Amino acid sequence: MTLRRRGEKATISIQEHMAIDVCPGPIRPIKQISDYFPRFPRGLPPDAGPRAAAPPDAPARPAAASAGRRSPSDGARDDDEDVDQLFGAYGSSPGPGPAPSPGRPPAKPPEEELDADGYESDDCTALGTLDFSLLYDQENNALHCTIAKAKVPRLMFSRKGLKPMDHNGLADPYVKLHLLPGASKANKLRTKTLRNTLNPTWNETLTYYGITDEDMIRKTLRISVCDEDKFRHNEFIGETRVPLKKLKPNHTKTFSICLEKQLPVDKTEDKSLEERGRILVSLKYSSQKQGLLVGIVRCAHLAAMDANGYSDPYVKTYLKPDVDKKSKHKTAVKKKTLNPEFNEEFCYEIKHGDLAKKTLEITVWDYDIGKSNDFIGGVVLGINAKGERLKHWFDCLKNKDKRIERWHTLTNELPGAVLSD
Repeated sequence: MTLRRRGEKATISIQEHMAIDVCPGPIRPIKQISDYFPRFPRGLPPDAGPRAAAPPDAPARPAAASAGRRSPSDGARDDDEDVDQLFGAYGSSPGPGPAPSPGRPPAKPPEEELDADGYESDDCTALGTLDFSLLYDQENNALHCTIAKAKVPRLMFSRKGLKPMDHNGLADPYVKLHLLPGASKANKLRTKTLRNTLNPTWNETLTYYGITDEDMIRKTLRISVCDEDKFRHNEFIGETRVPLKKLKPNHTKTFSICLEKQLPVDKTEDKSLEERGRILVSLKYSSQKQGLLVGIVRCAHLAAMDANGYSDPYVKTYLKPDVDKKSKHKTAVKKKTLNPEFNEEFCYEIKHGDLAKKTLEITVWDYDIGKSNDFIGGVVLGINAKGERLKHWFDCLKNKDKRIERWHTLTNELPGAVLSD
């Protein structure tokens, strides 16, 4: 215990000062050193000078006189309040400061800081970009889609809240194409998969066959970028859609488009637009062989008839009326495909003058083991046909020894045909 003389001022240690500051009464937070040295991200406010330092001609405060009229504890509290008021002018006071004066506007809250990387959110930077080109070959009724490269930013996985495609924060991307309306496995094309990359380069060309001028007016190409997963469902990254009417025939158009989030498919689309597929047929009357040569080149976008989402298609042809029932020809079966290539040709020995009375019936079937084969679709060429089917038949009759190819749409009903195999 320390003895002091009578009339001598009491000295208080820091421990006693802290005890006086917090007890008794409500507990006050202990101030941090950073409260007295605030950081100003944009510099001191313009009014910091007059408040921070007194003018040089201001009279000094008589410290001794004021100390004699106050108790030590009161002096400590006043010093704290003075410091709070000084730095409270800069908006750094941790506790409730004094009310602002009527002449001074209230302090504005500090502006929100930008992200550390200066990253701004939008679909382009979040989902990436895709470079590709499209070419409509009008003469061959083909749409060529060349997928060049894509860029999927790493920030997509860490900053946007999306889960990484793979455990290493990379992806195994591939691109798939669909024609709308009527997207299905029949008109799906896809690129190869590139492993462990966010900047894939494919330089791969995918081709749709059997595309007509009518398709170019009413159809849209959907291009989707996905991540392949061996143990789970493949994950969607982003997509873009291009109306085919934007393309000019025989002119390559290049695109560099930001990927978008998955867009809903219109479920109310016209059901009459659903098709059973297309078939490419060649006709030629050979003067040398004295017969009609029918070529079955290929089919495209066939309807899926099996549970696995594919078909095992083959094609049958008849030249009717067929009294002797000897006009049937059949191609080989192509397993598990909706876009088969046949490249087979059949010859019907017939005089050129008799062709005007004949009808060529072409049907496509799905081969099944142990049960009846399923009818996919068919087309009839002849004098009673209409549109492109009639024009194809007449062009063949008018141009001997000239091979003429045409794409035709398969229908699920043939007038007067017996749909059994």
